Order: sequence, then C-alpha cells, then structure tokens
Amino acid sequence: MIDLRIDEIAEAIDGTLAGSVDAAALVVGGDVQTDSRLVAPGAIFFALPGEFSDGHLFAQAAVDAGAALLVVERELPIAVPQLIVSDGLLALSALARAVVARVRAGGDLKVVAVTGSNGKTTTKNMLRAILADHGSTVAPLGSFNNEVGAPISMLGVTMSTRFLVIEMGADAIGDITKLVSVATPDVGIVLTVGLAHISKFGSADAIELAKSEMVSGLPPTSVAVLNADDGRVSRMAARTAAPVSWFGLDATAEVRATDVDTTVDGTSFTVVADGQSHPVVLRILGEHHVTNALAAITATRALGIPVADAIRSLESLTRAERWRMEVIENADGVIVINDAYNASPDSVAAALKTLAQVTGSERRSFAVLGEMAELGEYADDEHDRIGRLAVRLNVKQLVVVGHKARHIHNAAGLEGSWDGESIFVETADEAYDVLRDKLRKGDVVLVKSSNSAGLRFLGDRLAGISA
Repeated sequence: MIDLRIDEIAEAIDGTLAGSVDAAALVVGGDVQTDSRLVAPGAIFFALPGEFSDGHLFAQAAVDAGAALLVVERELPIAVPQLIVSDGLLALSALARAVVARVRAGGDLKVVAVTGSNGKTTTKNMLRAILADHGSTVAPLGSFNNEVGAPISMLGVTMSTRFLVIEMGADAIGDITKLVSVATPDVGIVLTVGLAHISKFGSADAIELAKSEMVSGLPPTSVAVLNADDGRVSRMAARTAAPVSWFGLDATAEVRATDVDTTVDGTSFTVVADGQSHPVVLRILGEHHVTNALAAITATRALGIPVADAIRSLESLTRAERWRMEVIENADGVIVINDAYNASPDSVAAALKTLAQVTGSERRSFAVLGEMAELGEYADDEHDRIGRLAVRLNVKQLVVVGHKARHIHNAAGLEGSWDGESIFVETADEAYDVLRDKLRKGDVVLVKSSNSAGLRFLGDRLAGISA
C-alpha cells in the first residue's frame, strides 16, 4: 500500500483515533490484512466481526506479529494506534477507494475487473501475465473476489502501479455494484452467466442481473468486454453506457477464435482480430479456457496492448492456477487432471468434454467426481445431468465420491447398461483405493468437485504430490 499518515487514513475511513497517538505518524507501505496469521511488520489490521468469529479477538496476535495500526469497531486495551469505526467492512472499502483514487490521480493506473459464473480466476491470471509484461501489475493470488478480498487486493497498489486487476464475485445482487464503486474499472469483463451459486440467487435471471452490475455502472470512458457466445451476457450491452468490445467463437465477435483443438499437451486455436490471424498454443488444458484467453486478449487490446504481444504472454503460462485443470503425469505414467478447486454444472461439463477430447480412442478415461455445492433446489437435477453426460461422453470409469454427489452415480446407471463403469464411494480414501487398483500407464484421470468436497487433495495424491 502507499504510505499514509494516520490522520489521512482516519479521514478516508471516517475513523476516530483512540488514545494519545501522533496523528501525523506515517504508516509506511504496510499491507492490509483481516487475518492475523497473515500480518507482517508494518501492516494495518482490520478487526472485522464475522459470522463465526470476531477479528477483535485476534487483534493482539496481529500486534504481536507486527501490526502498526488497528482498525476496530470498539477500543481495545492494546498499546498500539487504533482507529475506531462504526463498520469495519465499510471502512475497508473506503480505504481502498481512497488509495486507488490517489494512485490514479498521481500516476497512470488502469483498472481491469472481471466477473462471471466460471473462469474468473483463470482470466485474472491471464490478464496478470499479459499486463505484467507492460508495467507494474497488481493482481490477487487465489480467488480474492468478495467484499473483503477485492478491497484488500486493491490496497496493494503503489504510486508505481500501472495496472490493477480485480476479480469480482457476488453472493447477492448489489455486491458487484459495491465493488465497482470502490474502483471503477477502465475495462469491465463479463465472461459467463451459469448456475454457480444459484442457491444464493434463486434463479438464472437473478445471476444475470448480478453479473450485469459489472458494466451497468461503467462510464462512457470505460470499455465493457462481453462474451458474444453467451446470450445472457450479450444482453448486457443494453445496460451499459460504455462502448462494448466483443469476444467469442461467434463470427460477429471482434476478437474470435477458430480451429480450436485440445490435446493432453494443451489447447491450440487461431485468434482472428483486426483483420489478422494469430496462431495460439496454450499449455493450459481445455477448450473452455479459449473463452478466458479471448476475454483477456480483448481487454488488454482495449488498453492498447497489441494482440500478438498478449498471445506471447499467454503462451508462457504453464497452468491456469493450482487445482484448476492442473495436468501432472505421475511416476507410473498416469496423467492426472486436477480440477477440484471449484465446480459448477457448466465447469464440470466442460471438464468432462475436455477429458473425452484428450483421451479419444487411444487412452482410457477416468472421472472422479464429487459434489457441486450451492445449487439449492437444482442440485439433484444438475448432478443427474452430469452423470448422464459422463455416459454419453463414453468415460470408461466413473468414480463418484460422497453422499451429496450420489445422483451422478445413480443417473449414470440409468443412462446406460453399465456393469461397474460407475462406482460410488463415500470417501476420498476409498476412491484412492479403487483407482490404485485400476489405473495404468497412459490412463487419464480427471478429478473434479467443489472445494468443499476436498477432492483436490485426492488429485494431489494420485499425482504423487505431497500435501
């Protein structure tokens, strides 16, 4: 974060300084944390009350780790400067807003934000890879995309930062509007509208409305980057005052892909933009990542970065992210695709199609599938749909893990006259035992589930990666 005096921070967050502390004291370049375990010397610690815990209980631990300033909702008996605010979460956003505004006013900062039901983190990583080759870039590690993580990511900028990449997620209508108001994007990207987290929204229409907030608040000086292949996303063009730049496979897209091919070694395609064709070879596996790459290229093109430069940066990426279509060949020659960090019906379907593409008729395909969380009333039907899809894609062996995913197994049995091609187990350990006896050199095994199912660790175990 940029250097700020305590009184400047207090003004930005409408905080009251507790005790007799020098208000003009400088907080020098410390980071901002809400987790005391991540605090480093010089940090600002926001003690946020939560659903299951209260950050105030960990303030002393933060100070012990070197926190230079506490932002609290009540004064604590701790001998360190404290700013008292009425709402710590609002104060966090207010500080991010003030810091981004100051950096923008004093430098050449451009803000790029991305949302969508699937692909946010991968696209964010692609954006970071491209932009980092053209200037100092701040982008979060992992999926820091909520009302806490996104402002913390924004606070990582300094006066030398040229590009800020923000991933914006939502648990409710209005969440993205709040984040956009903190740092209005120069480029706002919407990838897809799907059923991820539908239990929180209630309908696909509500998800569409929530995602549209990315572009509905953009001024005419910004650019909205929209997916021409997704009907719900393309309708958002009518909701923005910003000019629209289109990406996709559709022939009308300004930046589009043709000749897409996926193998176990990666994904190749041709980008067509501005009257030129550019061959691309991504080491990231999966046809669905072509959409993410097109979005990143289109967004950076809007910032003046040549398409050819963006492609060179993307081709240097070795993986989308840890546990996201991560491909590892283990010591026995089995290829493991560990994609178990997150799962929605759309992303599981895409991963299964990728498995079918890369195995073809020459390799045996295995799919280890767990629960897709947060689907609410749609859960049974969507798990059923995935089980039937696995059969139609001719997956040679399906292993379904956990009671909440059982409809995948049941539907697979109903879809085809299988004899043991689908196996249901309750635990990851049981799944490992089944696979250990069946896998042989040349096989490809996909591991896919929501994070809560914990199958990413099974994927690591199959790949021979220590925890």
